Amino acid sequence: MVKCGDYMPRRAREKSKTGIYHIMIRGANKQEIFHDDEDRLKFLEILDKVKKVSGIKVYGWCLMNNHVHLLLHEDCESISITLKRLGVRYVWYYNQKYKTTGHLFQDRFKSECVETDEYLLTVIRYIHHNPIKAQLVKKPEQWPWSSCLGYYGYKVYQESLLDKELILKMFSGNEHEAIEKFMKFNEHESSDSCLDENNDERTKLSDEEARLEILKVINETEMAQVKSLPKKERDVILRKIKRIKGITQRQAARILGISPNLIFKT
Repeated sequence: MVKCGDYMPRRAREKSKTGIYHIMIRGANKQEIFHDDEDRLKFLEILDKVKKVSGIKVYGWCLMNNHVHLLLHEDCESISITLKRLGVRYVWYYNQKYKTTGHLFQDRFKSECVETDEYLLTVIRYIHHNPIKAQLVKKPEQWPWSSCLGYYGYKVYQESLLDKELILKMFSGNEHEAIEKFMKFNEHESSDSCLDENNDERTKLSDEEARLEILKVINETEMAQVKSLPKKERDVILRKIKRIKGITQRQAARILGISPNLIFKT
């Protein structure tokens, strides 16, 4: 891992077996990193240039005011080096434009490995729903600074940036049909919880505490039966559990004795 500038890992990150990562970059002390559309366009332009140099694939993005979500597939260059390239170039642009100095980004970007197709779909929907959760728009396609419009068959800023084929082909080999099915999936109301800009401020519960919180939502019998319930009934229960603050999806799966994918897909 590379130690440099705004990206200085303190320890080795977990290596994704698939090479796919969900990344979140945010401003130091949660400061804004984009003040206008010119800033957002510049960030996407720089990301596209970095893509051409590093060989990464870009499956998705969402630019908020003080943080960015990216869904990337690394090539021969490590994801840390790629993000260093991105950070250094954007910080230079930002400091030149606004006549500032010092760190713009939080010193350590957040990342998680994306190891399954199911979780890949969960992450892309989560990324596209960020502006909805922030109450900036009511529908994901209304936010122009994400990859959503590209998946819907419309033009996006920095057109060459989006590598949408992998995800669309999970829905159908026919592009028109794939877009329709993706739109239905992407617009489904969900309580997906992936990398959250407030995750580090949320109190994580121990397994025993989490179990007690789950029992406030469902009874002991339901807890034991979750794995064998019909899908429709099971999904209703899992959505309730996913709304409990302080419980991770993997933790809930462990307590319920089910596959994490069952929770990721609800």
